[in-house]
Amino acid sequence: MKILRKRLTLVVSKKFPTAAFITSFYEYFVVLFWLTYYSFEGIIKALLPSGILPRKSVRGKVVCITGTGSGLGRLFAIEFGKLGARVVCWDINERLNLETLEILESQGIDAHAYTVDVSNRHSIYENAERVKKEVGDVDILFNNAGIVSGKKLFDNSDEMMIKTMEVNTMSLFFTAKAFLPKMLEQNSGHIVTLASMAGKSGTAGLVDYCASKFGAVGFNESLRAEMQALEKNVKVTTICPYYIDTGMFDGVETFAPYLLPILQPQYVVDRAIEAILTDQEELFLPRACYLLFAFSGFLPVKAGQVAANYLGINQTMDHFKGRTKSH
Repeated sequence: MKILRKRLTLVVSKKFPTAAFITSFYEYFVVLFWLTYYSFEGIIKALLPSGILPRKSVRGKVVCITGTGSGLGRLFAIEFGKLGARVVCWDINERLNLETLEILESQGIDAHAYTVDVSNRHSIYENAERVKKEVGDVDILFNNAGIVSGKKLFDNSDEMMIKTMEVNTMSLFFTAKAFLPKMLEQNSGHIVTLASMAGKSGTAGLVDYCASKFGAVGFNESLRAEMQALEKNVKVTTICPYYIDTGMFDGVETFAPYLLPILQPQYVVDRAIEAILTDQEELFLPRACYLLFAFSGFLPVKAGQVAANYLGINQTMDHFKGRTKSH
């Protein structure tokens, strides 16, 4: 269709210049219309409270979530289970993952637990095959697992930086390669990645973490572009929260609590579930991050640094004492 339109435009432009001008004007108008429409749609989705937009059903769908041994992963597993989804729990910590499984089963949720090291592609592929045979094809892949060192570049070990990239970034390639082919075949599915605002703006004390989350954001953006190019109905959602009050970021501080508060886990989960069920492409939390990110796009680097210093962003990790999250 695209090739045919190009050829038609070329023929029209050579033989009928006036008609070509009208065709071009029409195309520009259409592009402008959709730019405006989707801009307003994005703003509305970002600002509307939960529960207003129509939600898709996940009842009976297979939802595979990584990093379910604790924290957000466990909460996401519970919430998807409450919605009637069949939940597949992946975590490297078998004991904690089985605790999650026990919680889910006690609530009557159809759940399955697998011990998976997402930093190892062989572990991903092997367990993905087990899931397909024992549970079924995955409808929603939720890349939630993540780790953070919280150390400045020269205080960090090479091994920890490599592990951060493997868990937070590299694993995304392999989980997608494991489950995406069936989604493409069925022309339906959803891939979700819990990234971070650290994947949108660099922060002192988080060099390796920011690099890994920038990679996660870039992965999702490119994957979404590939789905559009293939004209496939596979949705891609990127979730970018500010610091969350979990053990992963114990000790972090905010110097702008009204604009950039430390987020509560349940709030993040509720908003993320809403974004997924309404097929929202990106979710920034808190909402002020939409404005800050848009504003930063107009600022030169040094001006942006002044704003970051005023908000205390580069001092947030000064008293960090969190733990490395299980993955």
